[in-house]
Amino acid sequence: MCVALAVENPEFFNRIAETLCSKAAMRFIILLWGKKSSVAPDIVEEIPVFSYDEIIDLGRESRKAFSDSNDARKHYKYETIGSDDIATYVYTSGTTGNPKGVMLTHKNLLHQIRSLYDIVPAENGDKFLSMLPPWHVYERACGYFIFSRGIELMYTAVRNLKDDLQRYQPHYMISVPLVYETLYSGIQKQIFTSSAARRVVARALIRISFAYTAFKRIYEGFCLTRNQKQPSYLVALIDWLWARIICAILWPLHLLAEKLVYKKIQSAIGISKAGVSGGGSLPMHIDLFYEAIGVKVQVGYGLTESSPVIAARRPTCNVLGSVGHPINHTEIKIVDAETNEVLPAGSKGIVKVRGSQVMQGYFKNPSATKQALDEDGWLNTGDIGWIAPHHSRGRSRRCGGVLVLEGRAKDTIVLSTGENVEPLELEEAALRSSLIRQIVVIGQDQRRPGAIIVPDKEEVLMAAKRLSIVHADASELSKEKTISLLYGELRKWTSKCSFQIGPIHVVDEPFTVNFLCLAL
Repeated sequence: MCVALAVENPEFFNRIAETLCSKAAMRFIILLWGKKSSVAPDIVEEIPVFSYDEIIDLGRESRKAFSDSNDARKHYKYETIGSDDIATYVYTSGTTGNPKGVMLTHKNLLHQIRSLYDIVPAENGDKFLSMLPPWHVYERACGYFIFSRGIELMYTAVRNLKDDLQRYQPHYMISVPLVYETLYSGIQKQIFTSSAARRVVARALIRISFAYTAFKRIYEGFCLTRNQKQPSYLVALIDWLWARIICAILWPLHLLAEKLVYKKIQSAIGISKAGVSGGGSLPMHIDLFYEAIGVKVQVGYGLTESSPVIAARRPTCNVLGSVGHPINHTEIKIVDAETNEVLPAGSKGIVKVRGSQVMQGYFKNPSATKQALDEDGWLNTGDIGWIAPHHSRGRSRRCGGVLVLEGRAKDTIVLSTGENVEPLELEEAALRSSLIRQIVVIGQDQRRPGAIIVPDKEEVLMAAKRLSIVHADASELSKEKTISLLYGELRKWTSKCSFQIGPIHVVDEPFTVNFLCLAL
């Protein structure tokens, strides 16, 4: 049972104090920042409050007293910790229901420490830059791994990211997809605001590099497919030769692009070995862009319930569009959502995982544990995905066994027509537009899907000026014209998707958890 509360600042604590203190018996409170005098007076009278510095000082005094006292050593009792003992409780799923306490053992976390080297083969002297919340199990597992290798780790925040990338020039960066999307948007904006000649040259060279890397993936065997049937030897050979020929033709121009454009971008990003992305899917167009400019981004996949890493792309097998192979001592299977039967490679279904990293269960919640974990130790991730078939030849010969995700089962939208819509496909396509900053596709039980959109106001205004919708000196755009522009962007980028977005609602403020829950 918890006996203390660590809280960010007095202002936050004062907001929750009345409810919290009536339901929890705390012995003391720790303030990470702020002054104790700002805590509500009636609370201070009942419960001791310590500042962070006071806790550190108390610990030092206690340690010194213990080391100086022989009597204390004799009476001190050590408790043996086993690998199956609980190491931490991490609460999760607060946005989709009642929060559940994930019970992670020492064995769960040690599995991550022992397995992550295959994904990130860090060496002495390497520097890591992390931009993850410290309470997230992704950050904790990565931190434990990094410290176990004796490697330097720096922390940054959104406002300092650009400067810290330049200052530290990290070998690796650990973060979530949004950070890589933000870097991508910054690069695109810099290209767009350059002179007309530079903009035309840069975009032409980037398109050439896209083509070069696409053909390179063909002859190297890194093209994803769900098709179990392999091409004939002759077709595979012709495909391989054609891809090599095209790459040989495009290579000089790709090399020129590296010297003229990409070296500057790489220097600005500052990541010399790889960026590691987890905690969500990376849009395909961003994945392709980083590959084209020579910045390696390795995407991983996991859950709090799996400590968290389940699968990840290796440096030598970085299959774009996938989340890579299962990490060591990890099994993955795809099952039918209705029958729970195991599906063959290439078939889409529910992803289940079993391994040493899978949680012990949910704290004091046996019903939720039973829903997530079966008797054989398989964890139902709730994600929809498929496993790439194994091919011995052809453009997909090195993709066998990688996991590809296509959304969350609970996110599937069922229209009034009975058709199922996977919102991720539409959202990723729409986010390719520079005018759209955030989007959530909705439409359960409606005739067609709709969307809530947060536009990039600067980009929308610039687009309106380019199209002469407003005067060149205009400082803002009406909501009607904004919606009209966004409809045009949606038609452009989602034209190849299975469904088209109908009504849209435009909001000015970025999404928050509370807003999304209210809107949906």
